[in-house]
Amino acid sequence: MIGGNESCTAGPIPVSYLTCLTHILREWTGVEHIEDYLSYAVYLLWVLFPLAVVFLLPGVLVILFYASILLLHIYKRKNELKEAYSNDFWDGARQMLATLWDGHGRIWHGYELHGAENIPEGPGLIVFYHGATPADYVYFTARLLIERKRYCHVVADHFVFRLPGFKILLDVHGVMHGPKEECVSALKKGYLIAIAPGGVREALFSDEMYTIIWGNRKGFAQVAIDAKVPIIPMFTQNVREGVRTLGGIKILRSLYERIRLPIVPLYGGFPVKLRTFIGEPIPYEPNITAEELTAKTKAALQALIEKHQKIPGNIFRALMERFQTQKKED
Repeated sequence: MIGGNESCTAGPIPVSYLTCLTHILREWTGVEHIEDYLSYAVYLLWVLFPLAVVFLLPGVLVILFYASILLLHIYKRKNELKEAYSNDFWDGARQMLATLWDGHGRIWHGYELHGAENIPEGPGLIVFYHGATPADYVYFTARLLIERKRYCHVVADHFVFRLPGFKILLDVHGVMHGPKEECVSALKKGYLIAIAPGGVREALFSDEMYTIIWGNRKGFAQVAIDAKVPIIPMFTQNVREGVRTLGGIKILRSLYERIRLPIVPLYGGFPVKLRTFIGEPIPYEPNITAEELTAKTKAALQALIEKHQKIPGNIFRALMERFQTQKKED
């Protein structure tokens, strides 16, 4: 018995491997004109491949989160005997994960952090614009820990605490549910805390216009007033060009408002340029109201967006910025 390749090349006229493969498949399947079906399949693959890629790439972030969780479990098993002799059992793990995420940010997004000197040495409340995913915030905390040895807690939505397997990751990084009393207590202890007042709603339903969606939320301002700490605005350039959502579909918005679960599909994962900008702190004022401080914070964040983000956002332009060093100025 001779192999397929030999049978295709044994004759006086050599044939291509594609013709040979078509001949073999026709013999195996018994389907006439199978080359027509193959051509149609190749055409469908060519048409649908880009669509598949933009919906699958955001899954890389999920993989990285679970890789982080796996590394934490390995770290815990390896070092559990040292716990009694260490002041901070998880410090090495945080450094390890910071290296992992900072490496991803540098390679995939050319990530940069600007204005870190605006973060006070003591406690403070960082208020940031929420992109479709929190990847830019993770890059920020990684860079902050590596370069300035500062650790930042974050307030997360309640659904995050119900994600399977995430408990150890949330515990190690001190992710908070967000009751005002808990936040005020942490700030009075000298912690640095970050919060995105727009939360999941802003993540899913803002768009390339970078609209701030806070509604009537002003609890963060009252926290800053009660703890007597400054508010530090933060914005990441091109964050909505990296990953986008289908939040413009009205039925998805209605469904979210009914069940309050982030079921809006994401797409993208593009290697756009990301730059995080830290604005000047808004100092504590004893006589300011929560409403006034909320308005002042929103204005400061809007100013960062207008200064550093070209609106409407454009994916191709954000990709090209990987090859540029000049950021948008006034």
